[in-house]
Formats: sequence, C-alpha cells, structure tokens
Amino acid sequence: MSRFAQVKDLILSLEGDFEKFYDKGNQAAGTRVRGGLQQLKTLSQEIRTEVQEKKNAAK
Repeated sequence: MSRFAQVKDLILSLEGDFEKFYDKGNQAAGTRVRGGLQQLKTLSQEIRTEVQEKKNAAK
C-alpha cells in the first residue's frame, strides 16, 4: 500500500503548481507540472511491473 501513498503524495505535491499554472499563468509552474507528471508516469510503470510480477508469481 505504500506505493499508493507515493502516488497520492506526488499528486498532492503538484496541486499548488497546477493552480499557479492554470489560474495565474505561471510558466515555471507549468514546467514543474510537466516534470511531476513525468515522475508519475515512471512511478506508474514501476507499479504496473510489480503488479504483473506478483500476478505471474502466483500462478
């Protein structure tokens, strides 16, 4: 379950930058949002791989 917490924490950490970018037009915040989303993509792929490995090991 700690992986879920990592995803959740990452998303919550980006909340301020999303607001700054979309509401205030802060371009630097947009760059941070893109970087955070890339981290989310990487983390998601790692989790997918773990789930697949555990699923295959159960067979």
